[in-house]
Amino acid sequence: MSTAVSAGTYLHHMQLLSGDPAGLAAFYADAMDMTARPQDGEGWIAEGPGRRVLFARGADKTLGYCAFACRDGEGLAAIRARAEVQGAAILPSPSPLFGAEAFAVRDPDGNTVAFGLGGAEPPRKGLRGPLQHLTLATQQPEAIEAFYTGTLGFLTSDYVRDAEGRVQTCWMRSNHEHHTMACFRHSRQGIDHHSYEAGDWSVIKDWCDRMGDRRIRIIWGPGRHGPGNNLFLFIEDPDGNWIEVSAELEVVYGRPAGEWPHEERSLNLWGHGILRT
Repeated sequence: MSTAVSAGTYLHHMQLLSGDPAGLAAFYADAMDMTARPQDGEGWIAEGPGRRVLFARGADKTLGYCAFACRDGEGLAAIRARAEVQGAAILPSPSPLFGAEAFAVRDPDGNTVAFGLGGAEPPRKGLRGPLQHLTLATQQPEAIEAFYTGTLGFLTSDYVRDAEGRVQTCWMRSNHEHHTMACFRHSRQGIDHHSYEAGDWSVIKDWCDRMGDRRIRIIWGPGRHGPGNNLFLFIEDPDGNWIEVSAELEVVYGRPAGEWPHEERSLNLWGHGILRT
Protein backbone atom coordinates (compact mmCIF):
# COMPACT_ATOMS: atom_id res chain seq x y z
CA MET A 1 0.00 0.00 0.00
CA SER A 2 1.12 3.55 -0.68
CA THR A 3 2.30 5.42 2.39
CA ALA A 4 -0.04 8.31 1.57
CA VAL A 5 -3.22 6.25 1.37
CA SER A 6 -5.25 9.16 2.73
CA ALA A 7 -4.08 11.59 -0.01
CA GLY A 8 -7.01 13.64 -1.28
CA THR A 9 -9.10 13.53 1.90
CA TYR A 10 -10.11 16.74 3.66
CA LEU A 11 -11.82 17.76 6.89
CA HIS A 12 -15.49 17.88 5.91
CA HIS A 13 -17.25 18.54 9.23
CA MET A 14 -17.02 17.94 12.95
CA GLN A 15 -19.29 17.68 15.97
CA LEU A 16 -18.82 19.62 19.20
CA LEU A 17 -20.52 18.63 22.44
CA SER A 18 -21.95 21.35 24.68
CA GLY A 19 -24.25 21.87 27.65
CA ASP A 20 -26.07 24.38 25.42
CA PRO A 21 -25.88 23.13 21.82
CA ALA A 22 -28.51 25.60 20.58
CA GLY A 23 -26.66 28.55 22.09
CA LEU A 24 -23.32 27.36 20.73
CA ALA A 25 -24.81 26.87 17.25
CA ALA A 26 -26.18 30.43 17.39
CA PHE A 27 -22.71 31.76 18.28
CA TYR A 28 -21.11 29.94 15.33
CA ALA A 29 -23.83 31.12 12.98
CA ASP A 30 -23.19 34.74 13.96
CA ALA A 31 -19.41 34.72 14.44
CA MET A 32 -18.50 32.36 11.59
CA ASP A 33 -21.06 33.58 9.03
CA MET A 34 -23.15 30.41 8.94
CA THR A 35 -26.83 29.47 9.20
CA ALA A 36 -27.94 27.37 12.18
CA ARG A 37 -30.87 24.96 12.27
CA PRO A 38 -32.05 22.21 14.64
CA GLN A 39 -31.29 18.62 13.77
CA ASP A 40 -32.30 15.34 15.39
CA GLY A 41 -34.01 16.49 18.58
CA GLU A 42 -31.50 18.38 20.72
CA GLY A 43 -28.86 18.45 17.97
CA TRP A 44 -28.03 21.51 15.85
CA ILE A 45 -25.98 22.20 12.74
CA ALA A 46 -24.38 25.42 11.48
CA GLU A 47 -23.49 25.59 7.78
CA GLY A 48 -21.65 28.05 5.56
CA PRO A 49 -19.70 27.84 2.30
CA GLY A 50 -17.32 24.90 2.74
CA ARG A 51 -17.93 24.63 6.47
CA ARG A 52 -20.25 22.55 8.61
CA VAL A 53 -20.20 22.10 12.40
CA LEU A 54 -22.68 19.94 14.32
CA PHE A 55 -23.57 20.42 17.99
CA ALA A 56 -24.95 17.85 20.44
CA ARG A 57 -25.58 17.79 24.16
CA GLY A 58 -22.64 16.75 26.31
CA ALA A 59 -19.71 18.09 28.30
CA ASP A 60 -18.49 21.51 27.17
CA LYS A 61 -15.31 21.69 25.11
CA THR A 62 -15.57 18.07 24.00
CA LEU A 63 -15.15 16.64 20.51
CA GLY A 64 -18.04 14.42 19.44
CA TYR A 65 -16.20 13.33 16.28
CA CYS A 66 -14.38 14.69 13.27
CA ALA A 67 -15.26 13.63 9.73
CA PHE A 68 -12.98 13.48 6.70
CA ALA A 69 -14.36 13.25 3.17
CA CYS A 70 -12.66 11.26 0.44
CA ARG A 71 -12.87 12.45 -3.15
CA ASP A 72 -14.03 9.07 -4.45
CA GLY A 73 -15.05 5.58 -3.36
CA GLU A 74 -11.70 4.10 -4.31
CA GLY A 75 -9.92 6.42 -1.90
CA LEU A 76 -12.40 5.63 0.88
CA ALA A 77 -11.93 1.89 0.34
CA ALA A 78 -8.14 2.29 0.45
CA ILE A 79 -8.23 4.05 3.83
CA ARG A 80 -10.55 1.41 5.25
CA ALA A 81 -8.36 -1.42 3.93
CA ARG A 82 -5.24 0.13 5.42
CA ALA A 83 -6.92 0.67 8.79
CA GLU A 84 -8.07 -2.97 8.85
CA VAL A 85 -4.59 -4.26 7.97
CA GLN A 86 -3.13 -2.13 10.76
CA GLY A 87 -5.56 -3.67 13.24
CA ALA A 88 -7.92 -0.73 13.81
CA ALA A 89 -11.49 -1.59 14.85
CA ILE A 90 -13.89 -0.45 12.13
CA LEU A 91 -16.94 1.27 13.64
CA PRO A 92 -20.19 2.58 12.18
CA SER A 93 -20.01 6.22 11.14
CA PRO A 94 -21.72 8.55 13.64
CA SER A 95 -22.28 11.23 11.00
CA PRO A 96 -25.71 12.02 9.50
CA LEU A 97 -23.93 13.85 6.68
CA PHE A 98 -22.27 10.73 5.26
CA GLY A 99 -23.91 7.76 3.56
CA ALA A 100 -23.95 4.02 4.28
CA GLU A 101 -20.45 3.57 2.84
CA ALA A 102 -18.89 5.64 5.66
CA PHE A 103 -17.04 4.16 8.63
CA ALA A 104 -15.20 5.37 11.73
CA VAL A 105 -12.17 4.50 13.86
CA ARG A 106 -10.90 5.71 17.24
CA ASP A 107 -7.43 7.12 17.79
CA PRO A 108 -5.27 6.29 20.86
CA ASP A 109 -6.96 9.07 22.90
CA GLY A 110 -10.44 7.75 22.05
CA ASN A 111 -11.28 10.50 19.53
CA THR A 112 -13.72 9.25 16.88
CA VAL A 113 -12.65 9.87 13.28
CA ALA A 114 -15.17 9.20 10.50
CA PHE A 115 -14.47 8.81 6.78
CA GLY A 116 -17.03 9.09 4.00
CA LEU A 117 -17.89 10.76 0.71
CA GLY A 118 -18.62 14.48 0.71
CA GLY A 119 -20.98 14.81 -2.27
CA ALA A 120 -22.04 18.02 -3.97
CA GLU A 121 -22.48 21.08 -1.78
CA PRO A 122 -25.37 23.50 -2.34
CA PRO A 123 -24.35 27.13 -3.00
CA ARG A 124 -24.09 29.14 0.21
CA LYS A 125 -23.26 32.80 0.77
CA GLY A 126 -20.72 33.99 3.29
CA LEU A 127 -17.11 34.97 3.88
CA ARG A 128 -14.52 32.57 2.50
CA GLY A 129 -13.46 30.12 5.21
CA PRO A 130 -13.87 26.38 4.55
CA LEU A 131 -13.31 24.13 7.56
CA GLN A 132 -9.68 23.09 7.12
CA HIS A 133 -8.02 21.39 10.08
CA LEU A 134 -8.44 20.03 13.59
CA THR A 135 -5.71 20.14 16.23
CA LEU A 136 -5.77 17.83 19.24
CA ALA A 137 -4.43 18.23 22.76
CA THR A 138 -2.78 15.01 23.87
CA GLN A 139 -0.43 13.58 26.46
CA GLN A 140 1.01 11.20 23.84
CA PRO A 141 1.79 12.99 20.55
CA GLU A 142 4.02 10.14 19.39
CA ALA A 143 1.09 7.69 19.59
CA ILE A 144 -1.26 10.15 17.88
CA GLU A 145 1.21 10.66 15.02
CA ALA A 146 1.78 6.91 14.68
CA PHE A 147 -1.96 6.32 14.40
CA TYR A 148 -2.74 9.01 11.84
CA THR A 149 0.32 8.26 9.70
CA GLY A 150 0.75 4.52 10.22
CA THR A 151 -2.89 3.42 10.48
CA LEU A 152 -4.63 6.03 8.32
CA GLY A 153 -1.90 7.03 5.86
CA PHE A 154 -1.48 10.73 6.66
CA LEU A 155 1.98 12.27 6.13
CA THR A 156 3.94 14.35 8.66
CA SER A 157 4.81 17.88 7.49
CA ASP A 158 6.61 19.37 10.53
CA TYR A 159 7.62 18.74 14.13
CA VAL A 160 8.37 20.97 17.09
CA ARG A 161 10.84 19.23 19.41
CA ASP A 162 12.14 20.27 22.82
CA ALA A 163 15.80 20.35 23.83
CA GLU A 164 15.70 16.63 24.68
CA GLY A 165 14.29 15.76 21.24
CA ARG A 166 10.75 14.96 22.42
CA VAL A 167 7.93 15.82 20.03
CA GLN A 168 5.89 18.72 21.41
CA THR A 169 3.85 19.40 18.29
CA CYS A 170 3.23 17.45 15.09
CA TRP A 171 1.47 18.64 11.90
CA MET A 172 0.07 16.01 9.51
CA ARG A 173 -1.53 16.24 6.06
CA SER A 174 -4.04 14.16 4.12
CA ASN A 175 -3.76 16.20 0.92
CA HIS A 176 -1.31 18.84 -0.36
CA GLU A 177 -2.21 21.38 2.34
CA HIS A 178 0.42 21.54 5.08
CA HIS A 179 -1.88 20.01 7.70
CA THR A 180 -5.41 18.77 8.09
CA MET A 181 -4.68 17.24 11.51
CA ALA A 182 -2.18 18.27 14.19
CA CYS A 183 -1.48 17.62 17.86
CA PHE A 184 0.14 19.44 20.79
CA ARG A 185 1.63 17.78 23.85
CA HIS A 186 -0.58 18.94 26.70
CA SER A 187 -1.58 18.03 30.26
CA ARG A 188 -5.10 17.22 28.99
CA GLN A 189 -6.54 15.49 25.93
CA GLY A 190 -9.29 16.54 23.53
CA ILE A 191 -9.55 19.58 21.28
CA ASP A 192 -6.82 22.18 21.09
CA HIS A 193 -8.47 24.18 18.26
CA HIS A 194 -10.10 23.88 14.87
CA SER A 195 -9.46 26.11 11.88
CA TYR A 196 -11.07 27.70 8.82
CA GLU A 197 -9.01 28.65 5.74
CA ALA A 198 -9.61 32.20 4.52
CA GLY A 199 -7.36 31.82 1.49
CA ASP A 200 -5.46 35.11 1.51
CA TRP A 201 -4.50 37.98 3.79
CA SER A 202 -7.21 40.37 2.59
CA VAL A 203 -9.89 37.93 3.78
CA ILE A 204 -8.21 37.70 7.21
CA LYS A 205 -8.81 41.46 7.44
CA ASP A 206 -12.49 40.88 6.65
CA TRP A 207 -12.73 38.24 9.38
CA CYS A 208 -11.04 40.60 11.88
CA ASP A 209 -13.55 43.31 10.98
CA ARG A 210 -16.40 40.83 11.45
CA MET A 211 -15.18 39.95 14.94
CA GLY A 212 -14.70 43.62 15.77
CA ASP A 213 -18.22 44.48 14.65
CA ARG A 214 -19.54 41.80 17.02
CA ARG A 215 -17.19 42.76 19.85
CA ILE A 216 -15.71 39.26 19.79
CA ARG A 217 -12.20 39.54 21.22
CA ILE A 218 -9.32 38.23 19.12
CA ILE A 219 -7.31 36.29 21.72
CA TRP A 220 -4.22 35.62 19.55
CA GLY A 221 -2.98 37.24 16.36
CA PRO A 222 -3.00 38.34 13.70
CA GLY A 223 0.29 36.49 13.40
CA ARG A 224 2.19 34.02 11.24
CA HIS A 225 2.97 30.44 12.23
CA GLY A 226 6.41 29.00 11.47
CA PRO A 227 5.31 25.49 10.44
CA GLY A 228 2.82 25.98 7.59
CA ASN A 229 3.83 29.67 7.21
CA ASN A 230 0.15 30.62 7.50
CA LEU A 231 -1.34 33.85 8.76
CA PHE A 232 -3.80 33.44 11.62
CA LEU A 233 -6.16 34.87 14.19
CA PHE A 234 -7.81 33.06 17.12
CA ILE A 235 -11.08 33.65 18.94
CA GLU A 236 -12.79 31.63 21.68
CA ASP A 237 -16.36 30.35 21.64
CA PRO A 238 -18.64 30.48 24.74
CA ASP A 239 -17.60 26.95 25.79
CA GLY A 240 -13.89 27.80 25.64
CA ASN A 241 -13.11 26.12 22.29
CA TRP A 242 -10.44 27.94 20.31
CA ILE A 243 -11.35 28.84 16.73
CA GLU A 244 -8.65 29.77 14.21
CA VAL A 245 -9.08 31.60 10.92
CA SER A 246 -6.02 30.98 8.76
CA ALA A 247 -4.75 32.11 5.36
CA GLU A 248 -2.03 31.26 2.85
CA LEU A 249 -1.23 27.85 4.34
CA GLU A 250 1.81 26.18 2.79
CA VAL A 251 1.17 23.69 0.01
CA VAL A 252 3.46 20.65 0.37
CA TYR A 253 4.64 18.39 -2.43
CA GLY A 254 6.83 15.61 -1.13
CA ARG A 255 9.38 17.39 1.06
CA PRO A 256 10.74 15.67 4.20
CA ALA A 257 9.26 16.62 7.55
CA GLY A 258 10.69 19.85 8.97
CA GLU A 259 12.10 20.33 12.47
CA TRP A 260 11.39 23.41 14.61
CA PRO A 261 12.60 24.29 18.14
CA HIS A 262 10.18 24.43 21.06
CA GLU A 263 10.05 28.22 21.38
CA GLU A 264 7.52 31.00 20.91
CA ARG A 265 8.89 32.05 17.54
CA SER A 266 8.07 28.67 15.99
CA LEU A 267 4.39 29.28 16.71
CA ASN A 268 4.42 32.97 15.78
CA LEU A 269 7.16 34.44 13.59
CA TRP A 270 5.78 37.91 14.33
CA GLY A 271 5.69 37.91 18.10
CA HIS A 272 3.94 36.23 21.03
CA GLY A 273 3.45 32.47 20.76
CA ILE A 274 1.21 30.29 22.94
CA LEU A 275 3.20 27.23 24.06
CA ARG A 276 1.00 24.43 25.37
CA THR A 277 3.74 22.95 27.61
